[in-house]
Amino acid sequence: MDILAKVNENETETSGVIVDGVLYATVKNIGKKTAIVNGVPLEAGAEKKYPFIGKGYQSITYDPEGSRLRIMQIF
Repeated sequence: MDILAKVNENETETSGVIVDGVLYATVKNIGKKTAIVNGVPLEAGAEKKYPFIGKGYQSITYDPEGSRLRIMQIF
């Protein structure tokens, strides 16, 4: 196991998954339409945070639905 956490930041307009084991994640809708994150609508300009809780999260799905998402993940 690595001592230091790895950070991954990206922007996307395609559906995807934040994989099992992520320690912290944020998903911000930087587009103009409502996106879907973990099955829940995310309005334009809104952000959803998955804070560190002492163990990794199960996978988190996202679908920009014609919008654009900025995603940061820490493993």
